[in-house]
Amino acid sequence: MISGPDAGRIGRALESVQGWTAEQIVVVNDDVTDGTDKIAEKLGAKVFREPWKEHIAQKNSAAGKANQPWILGLDSDEEISARLRDSIARFMFSVQVNAPDAFRMARCSLFLGHWVRHGDWYPDWQTRLWKAGKAKWGGIDPHDRLEVNGRIGTLNGDILHYSNPSISSYVSKINYFSDLYLESRLKKGARWHPAETAFRAFWRFFRAYFLRLGFLDGYPGFYIAASTFYSTLVRHTRLLEAKLAKRVSPQKP
Repeated sequence: MISGPDAGRIGRALESVQGWTAEQIVVVNDDVTDGTDKIAEKLGAKVFREPWKEHIAQKNSAAGKANQPWILGLDSDEEISARLRDSIARFMFSVQVNAPDAFRMARCSLFLGHWVRHGDWYPDWQTRLWKAGKAKWGGIDPHDRLEVNGRIGTLNGDILHYSNPSISSYVSKINYFSDLYLESRLKKGARWHPAETAFRAFWRFFRAYFLRLGFLDGYPGFYIAASTFYSTLVRHTRLLEAKLAKRVSPQKP
């Protein structure tokens, strides 16, 4: 587990693995002063303070400190559900002949007081349980993914996700991720196309709301699909903005 200033959430995450895991490792950013480390220590975790190295390097650092044969990765805004805990326990106590080297599990997010079970947000498969030495975190920051050297199985039950405590926090992520998207696209020398921008935005809404049954989540499902439409427009239009910034300012009317 890695953590920023998460005193309000890390307790729930650690309590969900207490009593059935052999050790809990928490890596806390060295600039955190809200008491996150004290809460983790009180709940029995081994706490390490490190400079922030971005998501992927920080997660690999945390995993590298584990001493057990199997590792379960959990973020501070997540919780292991009772059903998932039972699935993990059944596997650990079973005869593990030709067992997978890692397991994926669904992640279910709480949004506007509703557990989202359709659309782009569910099942949101996450590979989080793996045999030590068989996987490492990779991807492109901040979108990390576990790269497994071996076979991946599936467990029943959900990781419960509390990533958006408010609309403001959710909306603030649009600019953050659009900055990262723009940086990656500029590095690749990508060009902006109006038709592509419009198509991608409409497609993301149609896929989330209709094809993936987001409408079954009521208004939260509609809001998620609509905000995905908007965030897609923002990301792609940032590329146009960067292109226009290189031009000479137009003549005033």
